[in-house]
Amino acid sequence: MPIAALYDIHGNLPALEAVLDAIAGLDVEAIVIGGDVMPGPMPDACLDRLLGLDLPVRFIHGNGDREVLERMRGQETEAVPAAFRELLRWTARTLPSSRQALLASWPSTLQVNIGGIGEVLFCHATPRNDTDIFTRDTPAERLAFLFAPLDADLVVCGHTHMQFDRRIGRTRVVNAGSVGMPFGEPGAYWLLLGERIELKRTAYDLERAAQRIRETDYPQAEQFAAGCVLSPPAEAAMLAAYARSEISAAAP
Repeated sequence: MPIAALYDIHGNLPALEAVLDAIAGLDVEAIVIGGDVMPGPMPDACLDRLLGLDLPVRFIHGNGDREVLERMRGQETEAVPAAFRELLRWTARTLPSSRQALLASWPSTLQVNIGGIGEVLFCHATPRNDTDIFTRDTPAERLAFLFAPLDADLVVCGHTHMQFDRRIGRTRVVNAGSVGMPFGEPGAYWLLLGERIELKRTAYDLERAAQRIRETDYPQAEQFAAGCVLSPPAEAAMLAAYARSEISAAAP
């Protein structure tokens, strides 16, 4: 039976609900959450929804989850731009203290054997960390050192919020896209892994979702509703922006 991979939910509960409704109509065996459940406008409600499912759900952490956890521990870091730090602090304050142990238990990677595909390695950004930037346009020779040594038939990643399916050397690498904060056409993007690999996009009521988000206490609720739900940035613009910070060396 297939496995669904959901990445970069970013507290967008309406988008998550739409994807879970779509998954409910499929014969899915388990769900892998590929990091960055947070920050975002409804982080704890998203966790509640995922933890209450009647099928196995396995998590890995993303850089957003990791940074929120640091704030829950009382640690302030400068790993993200100053403009985003209040969002991390708000998320840490919003979550019940009991969530700290949950977030701390999430590994950085997960490897699963999936019939029809083989060994699948789930990571948030790349196998070495949760912050590396690469896209469908990054030259493969810059990335070979990360993927060539792997004992995996497929690597599933996220982090850059845009789907792709490409080869890096002998390794197939697929970006699941973003459930809650996509770049490109509005919707909720995810991945279905079974006899074949299917990049998915689920439509949902964007206006209603935007209103629900505006009704939260999230510090940038209006910006999130407008710029992440109703009118996300164009892929071309984000690819150009990422090109300035993507992996540029052929060695660590």
